Amino acid sequence: MNTVNIANTEPPTFASTSVARHLVRGVIGFGLIIGSIALVPFAGPISLLAAPPGLVALRGCPTCWLIGLVRTVSRGRLQRRCADGVCSVAGADPAR
Repeated sequence: MNTVNIANTEPPTFASTSVARHLVRGVIGFGLIIGSIALVPFAGPISLLAAPPGLVALRGCPTCWLIGLVRTVSRGRLQRRCADGVCSVAGADPAR
């Protein structure tokens, strides 16, 4: 049976190096987006200029951030196992 660790074979496109760093990016990104919309009545449309940096902090969109959070949490805990042309995803060996 051929076992491949998913965390070592796929580039971390959405994932961060740690869960804490990912959550900080989320707080900054969502804070800027929500703040830019909430401040429109007080600061006018100029407050919407805070939304693009929020999207940059989220690396694109809230869904992208959520996918990255799942990948960051699961990094190193999942393995793809292929046998006889059939592949499946399973938990990593606890002995590792």
